Amino acid sequence: MRIAYTVMGYGRGHAMRSAAVLPALERQHTVRVFAGRDAHEMLRGAHDSIEIPVIGYQYGVNGRICARRTLWRNAPRVADLLAAGPRTRTVWQQMADFEPNLVISDSETYGHRFARHHGIPRIGFDHVGIMAYCHCDFAPGDAIAGRRDGLGYRVFMGDPDRVIVSSFYPAPPRRANVQVVGPILRTPVRTARPETGDALIVYLNKGAHQYTAALDTALRACGEPVIVYGTAHRGRSANLHFKAPSQQGFIDDLAAARAVVSTAGNQLLSEAIHLGKPVLALPEDAVEQRLNARALVTMGVGESASLHRLPLNRLGGFLDNVPAYARATARHRSDGLAPAITALQRHIRELTAAPRPAPGPLARLTGAY
Repeated sequence: MRIAYTVMGYGRGHAMRSAAVLPALERQHTVRVFAGRDAHEMLRGAHDSIEIPVIGYQYGVNGRICARRTLWRNAPRVADLLAAGPRTRTVWQQMADFEPNLVISDSETYGHRFARHHGIPRIGFDHVGIMAYCHCDFAPGDAIAGRRDGLGYRVFMGDPDRVIVSSFYPAPPRRANVQVVGPILRTPVRTARPETGDALIVYLNKGAHQYTAALDTALRACGEPVIVYGTAHRGRSANLHFKAPSQQGFIDDLAAARAVVSTAGNQLLSEAIHLGKPVLALPEDAVEQRLNARALVTMGVGESASLHRLPLNRLGGFLDNVPAYARATARHRSDGLAPAITALQRHIRELTAAPRPAPGPLARLTGAY
């Protein structure tokens, strides 16, 4: 089969999950990746990848996600997407030139809409779909917002023929065509040999906005060696060591770390738990990240705190509890890579075996759902 594999380009978690499954797909199929900026940068060296536009968060001067800036910056792209405008049709033409038999999408909406528009089967494969297709344990204040975000996800992604949700915590599916698997771990993570070192690893997916003065003060005052990834800083300053992005270097540091402080992306939390590392999660202003952080606390493998208001004693209290959290990770380690690949291959066979109905006239004109 010829498979268009499309990847959301905000942050690196989507690319890490994709990098784990792509080799297995490429051994049996011809695969071309269509990825947004961050994911394209990570995947283009090892895979046939084309960069496509990305719809992502925008930040205010205080380092928080800014709803007004996000709406303002993305409004033209969203309008073009919903109306199948010139930018969207350019992306669709890139996909059409590849002539795929099937689309697999990791939270990426251009691929979903291309498949719908052209009557091509599609598989949704990500973590964010957990809010759209599963029963989630939202915090009391997030129940309504979680349903809103799940609905928004379905508006942009539509209803794929099959859905695979990857998650480090359980969530019962709402539909028969939805399968939940464990976290998708890259080979270097799965083969890493964890040790218990002294260093605290800090990872921020958008460090230019998230590395605040309060976080810097807390890290300098903690009395531990700290390795920081995700900022523009480099080199050593007191007990802090700022490092450049490095996939293998980060995994090596993570495997040897004492604990992790990070934003609450599902992929990084999955990798930390697998390697036995407790996490102090600092979720972004997004329901999905707060849901991940809540699961982390419920499982007893870490804590959650405010990204923008981190008291000095909160980091110290977390470090005091690290031994107990580390022991708890052993009960929650899982690897969903093999089940995910098995499910993907089964869905590919099922969806490409039967002829597809042609898209209706409205879909042909607008790509609308």
